[in-house]
Amino acid sequence: MTNSVITQKEEWTRYLNKSFTFDFCHTWYYHSLSKIGHPLLFVYHEQDDFVAVPLLKRAIKGTNLYDLTAVYGYSGPISNKPFNVIQEDMMLNFENSFKEFMKAECCICVFSRLNPFIGQSPLLEKIGSVCCNGKTIYMDLQQSLEEQRAKYNKRLLRQIRQLRKESYEIKEADSQEEIGVFTRMYIENMDRLSASKDYYFDEDYFSKMLQSNELNSKLLLIYHGTEMICGAIVICSMNVIRNHLSATNKDYLKESPSKLLTDEISIVGRNLGMKYFHLGGGVGGKEDSLFAFKASFSNLYLDDHLWCLIADQEAYTFLVNKEKIEVDTSFFPLYRAVPVY
Repeated sequence: MTNSVITQKEEWTRYLNKSFTFDFCHTWYYHSLSKIGHPLLFVYHEQDDFVAVPLLKRAIKGTNLYDLTAVYGYSGPISNKPFNVIQEDMMLNFENSFKEFMKAECCICVFSRLNPFIGQSPLLEKIGSVCCNGKTIYMDLQQSLEEQRAKYNKRLLRQIRQLRKESYEIKEADSQEEIGVFTRMYIENMDRLSASKDYYFDEDYFSKMLQSNELNSKLLLIYHGTEMICGAIVICSMNVIRNHLSATNKDYLKESPSKLLTDEISIVGRNLGMKYFHLGGGVGGKEDSLFAFKASFSNLYLDDHLWCLIADQEAYTFLVNKEKIEVDTSFFPLYRAVPVY
C-alpha cells in the first residue's frame, strides 16, 4: 500500500491509460490550462490496483495553508476498475492515505464536481460528503435523429426548422481571428449575465484548448453573412460530446441561434461516433432558465454530484470565522466566498 503525488505529464498520462475510463477533464493537459492552482494527481496503490484523484492545489492568502479543488467541468477520481467493485478495505485504505496526504501538504479541505457518466459516488460517499447538485441533461445519440427530435419541445422544434431556413452558415473555426472574435463575444456574454469569475476564460485559454492534439475539440460557429452570431467549443471524450463553453452575439439574442447550434452539435456528435450529447444543467445546479433551455431538447438526465471533504475542521472554522460571512451556506469552501482569499 503506497501513495504518490504526480505532477509530470508522462506519468500522469500513464495512469489515465491504465484507467477503466476517464474523461478529458482528468488529463494533465486540461489541468495545465488552469490558472487558479497547481495541478497534481494523487495516486493510491494496492498491488496492481489504484485510485487516483486529479486536483488543483491552491494557496490560502495570508496563511501557510492550502485547499484542493477541481478543474472547471466534471472530473473526480479514476481507477483501473469500476468503483462499484472496489473492495471496502481498499476504499478505507484510500481514505486514510488521502487524509494523510492532505495533512502532510497542509491542505484543509477538498472540493470536486463528479463525473455523472463514471459513477464515482461508491468510493466517496463515506469520505466527507457527496451531495446532489441537481440534474444534468443529455441526449442519446444512439437513437435515430428523427426519434431524438421527436422529444424536443414542439415550439423548439418549429423554431429550429425556421432557423435552418435562414441564410445562416454553420462552420468550424479555422483561424486565430475567429477564436479572438469568439472570445470577445463570450466575455461580453459573461459580463451581461454578471457571471462568476470562475466562468471567465481568455483567448489564450481557448487557443490552447483548440490547437492541442490532446483534446478532441472544435469551435463551431454560426454566421449571418460576415457576422459571427453564435459559437460553441465542443469536446469529445468517452463517447460523449459536450458543449463546453458557448456564446451568442448580443444583437441576435431574440433569434436564439443557440437552439440551431445545439441541434447541430448533436449531428456533429453522431458523425464522430459519439453515443451521448451532454448538455449539462442549470447554473449552480438550479432548475433555472438555462436548465429549462436544455430540458427543452431532452427528457433524459443524470444526477449531478459534488464531493466536499474538510480534513482540518479547526483551521476551516477559523478561516470562516475570520470574516463575518453572510452568504448561502451551500458555498464551499465557505471562506472563499470572501473576495480577499
